[in-house]
Amino acid sequence: MLRRAKSANPVAPDIQISAQPPLTTYTPVLRLENVSHETMDRLERYVALVRKWTKAISLVSQGDHDIIWSRHVLDSLRLLPLIPQNTVRGADLGSGAGFPGLILALVSNIPFDLIEADRRKAAFLVEAQRVTDAPVQVHCARIENLDLPRVPLVTARALAPLTTLLAYADRLLLPGGTALFPKGSHADEEIAAATQHWCMQIQRSDDPQHAGSTILAITGLTHA
Repeated sequence: MLRRAKSANPVAPDIQISAQPPLTTYTPVLRLENVSHETMDRLERYVALVRKWTKAISLVSQGDHDIIWSRHVLDSLRLLPLIPQNTVRGADLGSGAGFPGLILALVSNIPFDLIEADRRKAAFLVEAQRVTDAPVQVHCARIENLDLPRVPLVTARALAPLTTLLAYADRLLLPGGTALFPKGSHADEEIAAATQHWCMQIQRSDDPQHAGSTILAITGLTHA
């Protein structure tokens, strides 16, 4: 169990964090080699829609327009091998353009609740669901104001510091559930800050191909 840090070290000795195998283990999945032609077609329709709508509502930065597949789609799919088996539903926080929740729903066929407060982005997600027939339900609301049934999986990408994400996840996760949060070079500092308020178990999956990038798989979440 992850407990409050007692050391000035960003990752204190009494914080127990285990490591998953490097994500290169899952290269076939990340290269979409195991994705059906039908799913690939749905992903292509989705990416085309992102490019179309980005001109109006900035779903991704203009600099990412030509690298949506590598920067956003494949990056979202890095979470796929970490989803526990027999997961029946997920909730994606601050879904924005649909990364990672809509992508994971398309490829895994796991139903997802996509939570997005921005009305324009929520409208995009509704259209993306229509175009791709993804198993998702869009909720245009702030996370803290939403009352949804609890789910076994919560995801979020580039949304908020870990302490804030854990507060959101605590509202939605079933007991024994898993939260998957990609983090960057400040992951250690965010973990240390979060342990002032939360107890948890963390497995880290670092990707050698993405320096400074890690995915935190969090279970056993309780208030400190």
